[in-house]
Amino acid sequence: MKILVIGSGGREHALCWKLAQSAGVEIFAAPGNPGMARVATCAAGQPFEVAERIRPDLTVVGPEAPLVRGVVDEFRARGWRIVGPARDAAQLEGSKIFAKNFFRQSGIPTAEFVTVENHEDARKALQRFGYPVVLKADGLAAGKGVIVARDRAEAEAGLAALAGMGGRLVIEEFLTGEEVSFIALCDGRDAVPLAPTQDHKAVFDGDCGPNTGGMGAYCDSAILDPAQSRDILERVIYPTVERTRFTGFLYAGLMMTAAGPKVLEFNVRLGDPETQPLMHRMESDFVPALMAAAEGHLAGTGLAWRAGPSVCVVMASAGYPGAYEPGKPIHGIAEAEADGATVFQAGTRIAANGQLETAGGRVLGVTAAGADLQAAIDAAYRAVHEIRFEGAHYRTDIAAKGLRRARKKSAVRETTGRGKVV
Repeated sequence: MKILVIGSGGREHALCWKLAQSAGVEIFAAPGNPGMARVATCAAGQPFEVAERIRPDLTVVGPEAPLVRGVVDEFRARGWRIVGPARDAAQLEGSKIFAKNFFRQSGIPTAEFVTVENHEDARKALQRFGYPVVLKADGLAAGKGVIVARDRAEAEAGLAALAGMGGRLVIEEFLTGEEVSFIALCDGRDAVPLAPTQDHKAVFDGDCGPNTGGMGAYCDSAILDPAQSRDILERVIYPTVERTRFTGFLYAGLMMTAAGPKVLEFNVRLGDPETQPLMHRMESDFVPALMAAAEGHLAGTGLAWRAGPSVCVVMASAGYPGAYEPGKPIHGIAEAEADGATVFQAGTRIAANGQLETAGGRVLGVTAAGADLQAAIDAAYRAVHEIRFEGAHYRTDIAAKGLRRARKKSAVRETTGRGKVV
């Protein structure tokens, strides 16, 4: 069985790594990266051209851009199995304005918002909100089109920064709570939830600094309790699948507020870096579920997960998410993996001298598991400390919120009837 994975980042490396563990499969990647080349055959060319050459039995699309351009429609028109949404449904990620209007029309809980067409309308609309306030570019922005402004001056600066991404914006209220990534595999009628994950978007510790594509993530069933997961399925995922006949991966970026979960945004593909800990922790063979989604018969399908959490720490180039200098030699991956971690490559390339070097802003996703969250965190950071490249930057607090939540629950369990912790 031939499986084609479209993309070249850490998410796609994790997918290839997981799928290559299935019996009787041959993995291809278009275009792939040096890490993916360890488990797949990398093929140059546009996805359709590659598919014409290799004739895959199944294709899985990683990034959002080809989905928004309609790659799924092109493949299906030729009778080729593919996992992903059609072009119309992909607008749930391709346009923030489309998505917010969809939430409103569908009764899906979300932040209060207004949409604007130009800079002047945006300045006027700011008067309707308090601070902090959230500014979102309408189109695709690789995770960097969202700005949280703490006051009017930051809002004005944010509008100027987003001006280069087109004039259309969403301005919405700031929600308080913890963010959760809830991803479901869908076939147009049914949906199978993946384990919950939590992304870390800001570039610096403590969620400080500008947003990025994601500086790390962890996967742990304790992020949501079963009742919360059912509520999200019933109020967010199923209504969307029913209204759009959505196929592929529907990713709801949620804020868990005091009033319940509210949708911050939809993505129409697996998250990056959430895919890295998800694939690392998944116990099931993933191929049958993907095939069922592509063929429209997910009903009755389930996915199994290891009990222990997985943690992914992103190692980025100096300057990211701004300008960065590529071409820095990378050392220590073999040592990190010898210690039990899996290093997923994102922004890497092979230099003329055969040396692996940096080629992007987010370079590596260092991923490890443990019997509990603290053990998984420790394993991931031990591996990070084995890896070296000039200017390497990473957050040191990935999954720290999960630890605090676990300790709080533990303290509650230990509370006596007098309200004291013993």
